[in-house]
Amino acid sequence: MKKLKWGILSTGRIAGVFARGLQHSQRGELLAVGSRTQEQAERFQREFNVPRAYRSYESLLTDPEVEAIYIATPHPAHAEWAIKAMRAGKHVLCEKPLTVNHAEAMAVVETAIENRVFLMEAFMYRCHPQTIKVVQLVKEKAIGEVRMIQATFSFQAGFNPESRLFKNSLAGGGILDVGCYPVSMSRLVAAVALGQESCEPTEVYGVAHLGTTGVDEWAAAVLKFPGDILAQVATGVNLTQDNSVRIYGSAGNIHIPWPWIPSREGGTTSIILTRTGQQPETIPITTQQWLYGLEADTFARSVEKGKAIFPAMSWQDTLENMKTLDRWRAAVGLEYEFERINFCVPTVDREPLRVKEPNPMTYGQIPGLEKKVSHLVMGVDNQRTLPHASVMFDDFFRRGGNTFDTAYIYGGGDCERVLGRWVANRGLRDQVVIITKGAHTPFCAPEYVTSQLKESLERLSMDYVDIYLLHRDNPKIPAGEFVDVLNEHLRAGRIKVFGASNWSLQRVEEANTYARSRGLTGFSVLSNNFSLARMVNPVWAGCIAASDPESRAWLQKTQIPLLAWSSQARGFFTERARPDDLSDQSLVNSWYSPDNFERQARAKKLASELGVETINIALAYVLCQPFPVFALIGPRTLEETRIAMKALEIKLTPGQLRWLNLEE
Repeated sequence: MKKLKWGILSTGRIAGVFARGLQHSQRGELLAVGSRTQEQAERFQREFNVPRAYRSYESLLTDPEVEAIYIATPHPAHAEWAIKAMRAGKHVLCEKPLTVNHAEAMAVVETAIENRVFLMEAFMYRCHPQTIKVVQLVKEKAIGEVRMIQATFSFQAGFNPESRLFKNSLAGGGILDVGCYPVSMSRLVAAVALGQESCEPTEVYGVAHLGTTGVDEWAAAVLKFPGDILAQVATGVNLTQDNSVRIYGSAGNIHIPWPWIPSREGGTTSIILTRTGQQPETIPITTQQWLYGLEADTFARSVEKGKAIFPAMSWQDTLENMKTLDRWRAAVGLEYEFERINFCVPTVDREPLRVKEPNPMTYGQIPGLEKKVSHLVMGVDNQRTLPHASVMFDDFFRRGGNTFDTAYIYGGGDCERVLGRWVANRGLRDQVVIITKGAHTPFCAPEYVTSQLKESLERLSMDYVDIYLLHRDNPKIPAGEFVDVLNEHLRAGRIKVFGASNWSLQRVEEANTYARSRGLTGFSVLSNNFSLARMVNPVWAGCIAASDPESRAWLQKTQIPLLAWSSQARGFFTERARPDDLSDQSLVNSWYSPDNFERQARAKKLASELGVETINIALAYVLCQPFPVFALIGPRTLEETRIAMKALEIKLTPGQLRWLNLEE
């Protein structure tokens, strides 16, 4: 049997634990170790009989014979070195938690996809036969329907402000260090009970004691899953608790006395199964393999298979676990100092931010604006924390995206603040196009344009925005009054060009006629909804679409650039939209209609012929119009951004455009 050749990155306690376990694995061979210093590397080499010792992490990653890397650094360094290892072509087993937050975890997973290597988060208990047996019992409904899960991992470390367990700058506290275990177990049990392999809680409530260093010394949370499955989880680094798992069902319960570190060096552990009306049954679980050896062997088998062998942690499982931990931390008010809005959050890989070449991004021009504008525009309406925003914006910029769309009302101002902070952190003001909007109903009047624009600039920490849009129209006010105030800000240098969102074509004509008659600048751009799917009912009050034949003819004639919002019809061209699925009432109200489902079917057929996804066709439809269109996209995840980028490579013919829109 060919053995996987390992390198261990870092030489702390957990690195030694894994090294010892690896010596007792069946499919792994420890070849090299990398440390920050030659002295530490050689100490580890002697203690664990490692053939090669490197004085730096970088040197370890250049060893061509090392196939897999075990990341054993403190939490904040996991993402950086996992990414660098995968870019070096290595498979990666990274200690839990994979990263310090969900945003970084997305970046790590995307790197694995891009480099076609295997990545797994190191929850060793998920690889032990005891956990496999628990999964079997739940799947067989040995205790009926699962109702409640109780899971705890907590210990008394003794307070030391310089210890990684208590230090804020090292992402200390119980939630990340060991709270991730009960969360992952609860999610596993709930998923299996629901017939799935991964499950995300619908609700998360948490409380905690935050110590003098600002991290959680002990904490608890309640999770609610679909099917009304509840979980009580607890953790701590300064409190000893009962570290066990109990699963309660409609016909009994399961007790796991040693869930997290079962038979570290092989041996027997047990599960206690109690069926209603019967005596407890002790189920012994015996293995001769060491716990961390089992983990290494599971990893090796997963590498061969190309995905994690259930119940080991899949990428989806890890991402959902990190998201749940974020929600738990948010519930207790735990934000690490390196996540705060006033911090210069670095790139996840700690490398300078540059546009990757080659990339499929294309660009256009907007009259009056010197900068080129990327045809995909990042919607900044959901990124309220700097870590999430930084990861999303870094990725978009690296893919060639340079245009960002936000508004005065988004996130109560938080979206403008995080966008501005990211631009400042990266030093990109001259390289990006910033769009913001103001004067939203009921504050849709010229005086609000002035007050809101000035506040938007303060939030953004910028002297000007490249494109300013009126967010709504107020037909009671002559269009010329809006033109006058916008020209004032144009002359003052606060905006470079301006336009309108959700204005009718007649009102745009009124505004531009007024501007021409007085030698003023008119609207340079329009931002109405435009998508392959017809907007049946407005997504929000006051919204206007430009997808109808009259609007398309006007846009083709005038060649006024369109910033198309909801360019992908808010997910209508994904599996979320089906005639029999009415769970998303917003989607149903705005997009469900027989003609739209026919458009969806045609897009799906063409996608199959071209070997792309249906939503790629829907976005390509927008981008391939005979007038300038810039498609606003609103990805919440890096995966959604990656998928959207594929539309740039699709060139639809006029005939295909007509066929997709039911005109042929």
